[in-house]
Amino acid sequence: MRTPILRSRLRRGVAASAAFASLAAGLAACGGDGDAATRTGSAPAGTVTVGALSNGAAEETRLKVPEVKSISAELPKSVADRGKLVIGVGALPAGFPPLAYVGEDQKTLTGAEPDLGRLVAAVLGLEPELKNSTWENMFVGIDSGKVDVALSNVTDTEERKKKYEFASYRQDNLAFEALKKNNWNFDGDYRNLAGRTVAVSAGTNQERILLEWKAKLAKQGRKLDVKYYQDNNATALALASGKIDLSFGPNPGIAYHITQTAKTPNPTRNAGKFSGAGATLQGLIAATAKKDSGLAKPLADAINHLIKNGQYAKWLAAWNLSNEAVPSSLVDPPGLPLDNS
Repeated sequence: MRTPILRSRLRRGVAASAAFASLAAGLAACGGDGDAATRTGSAPAGTVTVGALSNGAAEETRLKVPEVKSISAELPKSVADRGKLVIGVGALPAGFPPLAYVGEDQKTLTGAEPDLGRLVAAVLGLEPELKNSTWENMFVGIDSGKVDVALSNVTDTEERKKKYEFASYRQDNLAFEALKKNNWNFDGDYRNLAGRTVAVSAGTNQERILLEWKAKLAKQGRKLDVKYYQDNNATALALASGKIDLSFGPNPGIAYHITQTAKTPNPTRNAGKFSGAGATLQGLIAATAKKDSGLAKPLADAINHLIKNGQYAKWLAAWNLSNEAVPSSLVDPPGLPLDNS
């Protein structure tokens, strides 16, 4: 079902950002199905804490999120009667901060995606149950009915709509990372890359886009130098030392790395974003449920309630992901077309 480009976007982009931080011990603690390791302590009724146990990647924030009965009334009877929303996260084996990874207590699943699951469940009046697995087994869980919804950086594509229904909640963006002292900005124009040296991971969606820009610039008699490094630690060192001007990768991974460099001698910043779907379509990340499950609408309505009442913005801000905000959650919005999904 997945294509190599989408697989690499998740694993070689966001997931690889784990190499930037000292989270190895915590990440390694997440094994097996991961269900036992993902249960959180109880919070006061009607509240959800986001950014907990983040190892410095987020600002811990407690939000008031009471049940909205007009939305919970939309739930399929089987889910409502169970009183639990089973949320699939495909973060095994290594996690992909800041979206989903094992927290600083080396047992609790934290990250922006699990936190959104907890927020949505609160609006729906349900207990969240997080099931961490490999990416492949997350979809097996949806197909088998063991998982109600996946919240795991799943891109909305027309191919996936054959089996799943979606409720969008984040933009699917790539971004440029630069040293904070570098005043260069992308400004949505590939021509601004002329004369720059940019690192990218091989075999990824971002590499494909960057090489297309390189070819366009070459036709104009202008040069873009593309560099490859063994891993993201090597890329970070190259950026810090000035061997490269920029790195190009998934926006969440870059947002995470920025938090990790903030107190170092060479802090970095986001120098501009670009849709992971390309210039003609804003890619979207979406809550993913089995087709015809009846979950997409209540999920979208719950997300829209969070948007309207401000909890959504506070959730994104806590994880340094405000630049991926959507104005509203849509049910089955246009996704990556079949020839690019």
